[in-house]
Amino acid sequence: MSKTALDVEQAVRARYAAAAKKVERELCCPVSYDPKLLEAIPEEVLACDYGCGDPTGYLKPGDTVLDLGSGSGKVCFLASQTVGPTGRVFGVDMNGEMLDVARRNAPLVAQNIGYANVEFRKCMIQNLSLDLELLDQRLKETPVHSAEGLNALESQINELRRTRPLVPDNSIDVVVSNCVLNLVRPEDKRRLFSEIFRVLRRGGRAVISDIVSDEDVPAELQQNPELWSGCISGAFREDLFLQAFDEAGFYGITILERQDQPWRTVEGIEFRSMTVAAYKGKEGPCWDQKHAVVYRGPFRQVEDDDGHVIKRGIRTAVCEKTYRIYSQEPYRSQFELVPPRVLVPLEEARPFPCAHGYLRRDPK
Repeated sequence: MSKTALDVEQAVRARYAAAAKKVERELCCPVSYDPKLLEAIPEEVLACDYGCGDPTGYLKPGDTVLDLGSGSGKVCFLASQTVGPTGRVFGVDMNGEMLDVARRNAPLVAQNIGYANVEFRKCMIQNLSLDLELLDQRLKETPVHSAEGLNALESQINELRRTRPLVPDNSIDVVVSNCVLNLVRPEDKRRLFSEIFRVLRRGGRAVISDIVSDEDVPAELQQNPELWSGCISGAFREDLFLQAFDEAGFYGITILERQDQPWRTVEGIEFRSMTVAAYKGKEGPCWDQKHAVVYRGPFRQVEDDDGHVIKRGIRTAVCEKTYRIYSQEPYRSQFELVPPRVLVPLEEARPFPCAHGYLRRDPK
């Protein structure tokens, strides 16, 4: 591990451990939350909350939600009320002091809203399969004192991740996060997005609020631990934030909110809050069952994340998978769905040439 990477983690842990005990206003980016939902949340939680958006506004009743970097638990407690008693909420954080605040207030929130559906767990958000508290327990039982012990520990870590993953594959409906992804060191960010993708069910979505910049953050700012822990040095450049979702395999990547005025300007670089939604489910084979769609406009044509070119007003051929995707958010309002005259059974369907880009579907 490089010195820079080590400094990043230490700076983040130290600053947020202190912020769990004493309010630090500079970590806050002004956000408006539903005041009715806030009534159920104890003041200790609200005082220690540090965020830049409200991803909980995009949840639905019954959702299973994972909050990355849950801190004092505010987003989890808001989400618990939005998803209702049939939903579940898991908060994960690596900071023990913040987890203590969240856990001791969870019973109070449950009492206020009439049900308990929130659980807090300790892990690093770029490694959602490793339960750090379970690992701590193993280390207490078998401390590491040698190189042999270190090798054994690495084997135990791999075993825990494989046999007892903290967050299993395909287990979450919605992953949310509020101003935390930027705190992850650069070399771990690709893995972070892969982990978000891994834990989501097919058809699930990520709704992430984070700080982005309008320019690349220069190297000298990236060496500043204060700016790292203050959500500045690790900020994504706006376009690269969206690109990270695309490279991880997501589709339908949408900017839900983008702060008009910058939250902070450092050396001429603007830093602002942005909330993005991204969906999982475009992976898999494409079969031609004779489906078609008509793009309503207003653009002359659009190209989706699979390379399909859809021209305005034209009955365009699509595979069964794309037809299903377009029937859901975020596309549904933009397309007319044209079912086949006679549905070709899936076992008889031919592979659809999605790589072609554009195919007109004959009305007959």
